[in-house]
Amino acid sequence: MTNQEYEKMVESYTKNSPIWSDCLKAFLVGGAVCIIGEGLRHFFLSRGLSDTLAASSVSISLILLAAILTAFGVFEKIAKFAGAGTLVPITGFSNSVVSPAMEYRTEGWVTGVGAKMFIVAGPVIVYGTGASIIAGLIYYLFLR
Repeated sequence: MTNQEYEKMVESYTKNSPIWSDCLKAFLVGGAVCIIGEGLRHFFLSRGLSDTLAASSVSISLILLAAILTAFGVFEKIAKFAGAGTLVPITGFSNSVVSPAMEYRTEGWVTGVGAKMFIVAGPVIVYGTGASIIAGLIYYLFLR
């Protein structure tokens, strides 16, 4: 098979992505997640929580909500529709922890759930922590 034949074959199997439609869906769903978060924040503030505690409660609530939606298979349907819109950091992180844990639960608590839970989220934690340390050092050494 020549390169040209291969390219023709790839083009026949590849469909063009409707980029503007995908961007609109991601924007709307990501915005909806943020609106839900803001609504939760106002709810917690109305219950007498301080700003800091309300913000923490919103994060915990969104993590829990995303985990529950992942457990029932709803998050995947939303993600297929919205694409990157579901990657609002807190909900996407929750999904990336819960999904592998559920997938490998048949292998047991230690070698399945415990070993695979952070298979996707682990690198995010490691490199996020490393990047924050480097940024802190740069600030401390050169910018303060």
